[in-house]
Amino acid sequence: MKKENRARLMAAAGIFVAGLILTGCGGKKNDQRPIPEVSFVTVQKASVITTTELSGRTSANLIAEVRPQVGGIIQKRLFTEGADVRAGQVLFQIDPALYQAALDNAKAALARSEANLAAAQLRADRTRELLADKAVSRQDYDNADAALKQIQADIQYGKATLETARINLKYSTISAPISGRIGRSSVTEGALVTAYQPVALATIQQLDPMYVDVTQSTSDILKLRRKLQEGQLARNGKNQQQVQLLLDDDSEYPLKGKLQFQDISVDPGTGSVILRIVFPNPKGILLPGMFVRANIQEGVHHNAILVPQQTVSRDPKGNPQTLIVDQDGKVQQRPLIIENAVGDAWLVSSGLKPGDKVIMEGMSKVKPGIPVKAVPFEGAGNHSGEVNKTAPPVKK
Repeated sequence: MKKENRARLMAAAGIFVAGLILTGCGGKKNDQRPIPEVSFVTVQKASVITTTELSGRTSANLIAEVRPQVGGIIQKRLFTEGADVRAGQVLFQIDPALYQAALDNAKAALARSEANLAAAQLRADRTRELLADKAVSRQDYDNADAALKQIQADIQYGKATLETARINLKYSTISAPISGRIGRSSVTEGALVTAYQPVALATIQQLDPMYVDVTQSTSDILKLRRKLQEGQLARNGKNQQQVQLLLDDDSEYPLKGKLQFQDISVDPGTGSVILRIVFPNPKGILLPGMFVRANIQEGVHHNAILVPQQTVSRDPKGNPQTLIVDQDGKVQQRPLIIENAVGDAWLVSSGLKPGDKVIMEGMSKVKPGIPVKAVPFEGAGNHSGEVNKTAPPVKK
């Protein structure tokens, strides 16, 4: 019995050892995994138009607040609120009765002075002749000459009074000083208005063309000047002044504007300056006070390096990085410095050079240092376009 038990134990041990050997062989076989396959895009230089997106509001290029220049009762309102008016069109009629009466009075006073002029002139001439013959005294001549001059002065005063009365009568009819779109009226018929009152009767705004005033920080302006001086950016010729506008609903305004000027004063509270852009507005799409965003060209980056955004990941600190395939077919990690977004790509200022193979697909299957099978990504090509400085925040 002992020999049989010993034989059984030896057989069981042999089976166990054989199992371990087979298991070890199977483990080695399982460790021979296939080399992962990744697709890549080759980094190339591209010419990129750099722009900056600045926010601002629209304003009319001409604004006229209509105020009365004489006082009185509004008899008529002769326009439709919200309609387009032309320069010289009558808007309000103030009761002209008092101003018509003043004009008639001025005419009568002037006529009376002019009627007395002839008699005074004859009297002065006769007195001068008699004085030569010593038939009248010097005092008589002086009195006649003074009376003539008094009437001549009355005539000049009467003419000025007549002109003033004529102007006041004209001002009782309030006309549009400019062509444009008129807003709501602050008075109705029967309202009493006074000359040069602080409250405007209505406001006219000329909407074509339209101004867009945006603000830009002085730090961005200095950086742009430095890039231009160092040759990192080049002017884009005649297109440099062209501006694309984005409306509040993120739609593009169909017409391009032109950068008119940059203000020379810096706002001490915000450290920014105002840029004024002029946009044609023939259909009246733009209205005063609208919030808009303007893409202003900074220049052309002729040696830009662009990579698809999906190739860039973040480390725990949020710094951008990417994976490339080196000359030995192994994965390497590259830290990046990113400037801006270009559509679906990033503009890279440091970390990559032309010819680098950036992994496009398969990043989750690899890690730095392992060999991979790299194949070109289908549809890969140069990435070019406009750089948007207000793209999603980028940690540099």
